[in-house]
Amino acid sequence: MAPLASNPQVHAIFDPATWTLTYVVHNGPGTACAIIDSVLDYDPKSGRTRTTSADKVIAYVTEQALQVEWILETHAHADHLTAAPYLKQRLGGKTAIGSKISLVQEVFKGVFNLEPEFPTDGSQFDALFDDGDEFRIGALQVRVMAVPGHTPACVAYHIGDAVFVGDTLFMPDVGSARCDFPGGDARTLYASVRKLLSLPPTTRLFMCHDYPPQSRTVAYETTVAAERTYNIHLNDGVDESAFVKMRTQRDATLEMPVLILPSVQVNIRAGEMPPKEANGTAYLKIPLDML
Repeated sequence: MAPLASNPQVHAIFDPATWTLTYVVHNGPGTACAIIDSVLDYDPKSGRTRTTSADKVIAYVTEQALQVEWILETHAHADHLTAAPYLKQRLGGKTAIGSKISLVQEVFKGVFNLEPEFPTDGSQFDALFDDGDEFRIGALQVRVMAVPGHTPACVAYHIGDAVFVGDTLFMPDVGSARCDFPGGDARTLYASVRKLLSLPPTTRLFMCHDYPPQSRTVAYETTVAAERTYNIHLNDGVDESAFVKMRTQRDATLEMPVLILPSVQVNIRAGEMPPKEANGTAYLKIPLDML
């Protein structure tokens, strides 16, 4: 197995409307890059989309003279729409996600009663990754880590001393991701987190979201050592049974994310909108009494 590059450069762009971090990962100005977990702005009241967040990504990539090779998703998000098609059109690159996206597509094809020809094999993406797969972003080598539990399709991207963990973990004072979406499982998430926290203590961990307490501003980077010591849900003193009990009880009190219905419909299509209807307009569905 080839050695991993040591210290990728990471540029974070925070979207305050969805508390989401988008990352541009590269090896310096003028090199290849990947965009991880992009955001398409969406107004749930009007159904209008905007590209304000994605345009910030484009501005940074252009300023740094980067070449986009990959547009990566850690999973099919339930709290924001991906801007992958817009970024691909403007900047190039290949879209990718974990191969278990097919399981998520199968479930939500039924939930939304999608068109019969909608494929549930992940073919909407340019590449599907399994646990342990490796690929490159220019000179940077990436190793894929399957980290299911929040959803079956969750993956993390291990690039040198950095790991982009998606929704498996949050900052230590926030804890862990919910596990009550279709296909989610608290016991599985616990195993995924222990896998992440078995990496070297100084490994940098980059969060997909931050929901900070009032005592601090938004933060998105921590370390394996900090999570093992201080994570309020998953530090080394919390065993599997205690975590599963806590997570199950906590999830039962949570409301669905504001954007879950539009987000999932779009994100399982790799960011493309549903087919336009006879009047030339695309529509998103709101299933009643399903979730």
